[in-house]
Amino acid sequence: MSENVPISLFLVPTPIGNLKDITLRALEILKSVDVILAEDTRTTGILLKHLEISNSLQSYHIFNEHKAAEKLVERMKKGEVFALVSDAGTPAISDPGFLLVREVITAGMEVRSLPGPTAFVPALINSGLPNDRFVFEGFLPHKKGRKTRIDALVEETRTMVFYESPHRLIKTLKQLAEAFGTDRQACVSRELTKLHEENIRGTLAELIEYYQTHPLKGEIVLTVAGKAEQKESREEKRAAKYGQK
Repeated sequence: MSENVPISLFLVPTPIGNLKDITLRALEILKSVDVILAEDTRTTGILLKHLEISNSLQSYHIFNEHKAAEKLVERMKKGEVFALVSDAGTPAISDPGFLLVREVITAGMEVRSLPGPTAFVPALINSGLPNDRFVFEGFLPHKKGRKTRIDALVEETRTMVFYESPHRLIKTLKQLAEAFGTDRQACVSRELTKLHEENIRGTLAELIEYYQTHPLKGEIVLTVAGKAEQKESREEKRAAKYGQK
């Protein structure tokens, strides 16, 4: 892509809780674009009011993204510049955005993503679990395909990160314990960056027991250790080195 091609779409992360977690660049972009595309205009409207930003808002969510993408691209071709935000965090991560980004790129226009808040990164690094290699699974299917997805992760050795809702957390912990074993280490991170942030660490069995007596509210990130990799014995290493069976 030529450096002379103007940017048509900015992906702008917004705070996941603490409203101070907004970058100076994000403020500049939100003020300067022609239109801000918001997952929920009411939620984003509250944020913009707090930030003292007055700009045009348009709804862009999972229920209208297919129809809206084509029309938005046509407007971009005419010179309009847009910023896409989600209700909280980085857009297009378990939120609408991928389809629009793909259509804009396909049309030969430029997209820029700003760095900023996203829930799974702080949850991962403060979980105490290995983070040199990890896999982000987002939300598990609510019904169809849920067990299939979990079963596919049984042999996963990397740390796994999930998003989950409060009313499904215990169900998920029990299903993971059944598939991975009750002694698998995990961490539940809740209300990240907010006043009542909480990170509860322990085995899946311990977390199940804890949350059966502690009511849950707020956004949740569940981080689960991967399967322990089996270490080769000295004899196995020697056999592999010399091609022995």
